[in-house]
Amino acid sequence: MRVTKFTHSCLRIEGGGAVLVVDPGAFSERSALTGADTVLITHEHFDHLDVDGLADALARHPGLRVYAHQEVLPKLTAFADVVTVVSAGSTFTAAGFSVRAYGGQHAIIHPDIPRIANLGYLISDDSGSVYTPGDSFTVPDEQVGTLFVPLNAPWMKLSEAIDFVRAVRPDRAFALHDHLLTPTGAQVSDGHLDRLGGTRYAHVAPGTTLD
Repeated sequence: MRVTKFTHSCLRIEGGGAVLVVDPGAFSERSALTGADTVLITHEHFDHLDVDGLADALARHPGLRVYAHQEVLPKLTAFADVVTVVSAGSTFTAAGFSVRAYGGQHAIIHPDIPRIANLGYLISDDSGSVYTPGDSFTVPDEQVGTLFVPLNAPWMKLSEAIDFVRAVRPDRAFALHDHLLTPTGAQVSDGHLDRLGGTRYAHVAPGTTLD
């Protein structure tokens, strides 16, 4: 399993000749979708789902398949025939990887803003596992090899990210959801997560591939 972190929320996971992409959003490079077999969408927000970018990828590769929550379907009507609906607790195989969906709801941004559906995905093969929670701090009930932890968002504070890493107890953790932070702010947050998270932690640049 090889994982490439793209800008903000997007991950590209490769293994066995197949490619799975999670959350190719508007801040992320569209090249993440090149040659993709499967796309997983955690929720409908634009920084996790670039509908036009997904349409372009489908035009180039009609065999691409998309997995998303039922509530995301209104955003995907133009290519509903390639979408498989999943919900919290769903287990399925995508691009040769075993996937389990967790959660169900987006974290609270503000009480006046209605909550939407959100799924975290635990993606596994014989070499290990990766967990990406979307916009939530849902803790999976399985061991996690590599955790991607949200670093900054309107719905979170840093102490929640630290407690999330501690609760998951992964072998290692990397920053995700980081595009809204300045380099100075990221350095401060990274320092706290590195000291307090209780595992190996790093903040890598977009385009970095992890084995």
